[in-house]
Amino acid sequence: MAFSKKPVQRRGKIPRRSLLNRIVRSIGVAVIAFYVFVTLALILLRSVNPPTTAVQIERRVQSLTRRVTYRKVFVFVPIGQISPALQHAVVAAEDARFFQHNGFDWTQVQIAAEEDLENRRRRGASTITQQLVKNLFLSTGGSFLRKGVEFTIVPIAELTLSKKRILELYLNVIEWGPGIYGAEASAQRYYHVPARAITRDQGIELASILPAPLRRKPGRLTEYDRIISQRMAQMGW
Repeated sequence: MAFSKKPVQRRGKIPRRSLLNRIVRSIGVAVIAFYVFVTLALILLRSVNPPTTAVQIERRVQSLTRRVTYRKVFVFVPIGQISPALQHAVVAAEDARFFQHNGFDWTQVQIAAEEDLENRRRRGASTITQQLVKNLFLSTGGSFLRKGVEFTIVPIAELTLSKKRILELYLNVIEWGPGIYGAEASAQRYYHVPARAITRDQGIELASILPAPLRRKPGRLTEYDRIISQRMAQMGW
């Protein structure tokens, strides 16, 4: 009588389906851990100032891999020590509807798309909250994955932090030139005055370089400066 032989499974060899399940579970755990970390960090940021950011770490790593000199200047100051003129200029330039939207400005997204088609786009459609999330937790890369993660974190930030705190954090961590982070460092670097002493014209010049801080210098974008000034006037500033 013939008997069929059952395939003998080698010891130590993990079935392909089991391996795939383990990978999926590991990715799921990593994703959950990341969002738990982000949520706890945002709760902490209600009252604690960040010692560094993901973008600052990225710039440090880039300097090491490219073997270039890197000197970071990062001084965090309360929003009360940042000139209202600079605050207004940044909001007018980067996110005019900041105090009206909940993290996403769909009107600006449409405008940016139309400007793209006409090849006259000056800035992206990212809101101040989106840019803050990117600086704190992500990177400057423009991949769809990074943008997707940013999209999911923004509502958490808006629910956790007040608009005033979001603006305060943004003004203090945003990149204003190679190794220059925050309003205080940029004011000292470009005008040799504290952030609280920045004038309206100086604030406009500083705001104009934010879309490309590694390439632009204040005072060299006359046309864009004029546009920011007009926006400020329209907003009553």
